[in-house]
Amino acid sequence: MGRIVLENVTKSFGETQVIPPLNLTIEDGEFAVFVGPSGCGKSTLLRLIAGLEETTSGQILIDGEDATQIPPSKRGLAMVFQSYALYPHMTVRKNIAFPLRMAKMDQSEIDKKVEGAAKILNLADYLEQKPGQLSGGQRQRVAIGRAIVREPAAFLFDEPLSNLDAALRVGMRLEISELHNRLETTMIYVTHDQVEAMTMANKIVVLRAGHIEQVGSPLDLYRTPRNLFVAGFIGSPKMNFIEGPEAEKHGAKTIGVRPEHITVSADTGPWSGRVGVSEHLGSDTFFHIHDTGLAETITVRADGEVGFKHGDTVHLTPRADVIHRFDAEGLRIA
Repeated sequence: MGRIVLENVTKSFGETQVIPPLNLTIEDGEFAVFVGPSGCGKSTLLRLIAGLEETTSGQILIDGEDATQIPPSKRGLAMVFQSYALYPHMTVRKNIAFPLRMAKMDQSEIDKKVEGAAKILNLADYLEQKPGQLSGGQRQRVAIGRAIVREPAAFLFDEPLSNLDAALRVGMRLEISELHNRLETTMIYVTHDQVEAMTMANKIVVLRAGHIEQVGSPLDLYRTPRNLFVAGFIGSPKMNFIEGPEAEKHGAKTIGVRPEHITVSADTGPWSGRVGVSEHLGSDTFFHIHDTGLAETITVRADGEVGFKHGDTVHLTPRADVIHRFDAEGLRIA
């Protein structure tokens, strides 16, 4: 079991309140991702759940039990940090076994659990090696293995992939998602990377300045962002925002159109502009269009074979059924 409930939780450092009263429920077995810009409170919130920071007020319930005053080691949670925090003089086997040895578990049971975790994480061939002989991704898997053997109620990940290069990040992202599918254990994952959030989570919690801006599935947030902040944060490249007469036509202060929902053409479309920088990614090309009279830049996501040059005049057609409308307060208009 791993149901975690936060009831009116706050956190202050001196006179500065970094987490205003916050309520959140993470159901057993969910993969929840806390996402937001730097300083939004996502790591602080994770540390409150882990017990590494004391709450200023409110309650944290783990499987119905008030864990607010329970020390971290007794909460039944396992945390994986950005740094691997492995013991360099110990083998992989001993690193993974360390929390079980501290708990004075029987050696035969330790061996069974370590070998089981190593099999899940494809580390069976590396058990007698030391961390210095492993790649960054393998070392992170060792850190995860150390968490797995504790059989926690929930795994807490604090930006675990940020030290890896781009290719390893993608690979580890898939491995952690597959691990969740195998173990079916609650996972809470902190990242500033909304692509990680979209591809891994079944519940995303978008935070800004300690406030929860929206909670929902990745597609919920993509399709129906609650406000301008969420609309601009979720999606890559980010949503285009337009104000003025074009927005007023739709009964809004601001309209938003995602780059993938705009068609670019050489000869037809209600909007027009000049091609600036083009980012060619193979399967896709991102065109940054200037001089539209709508916004400083309109970004368009097109098929990689579309071939416009810098300075070309192009015409743009937004999909009418996926134009997002926002009022003067930046809130979504249904």
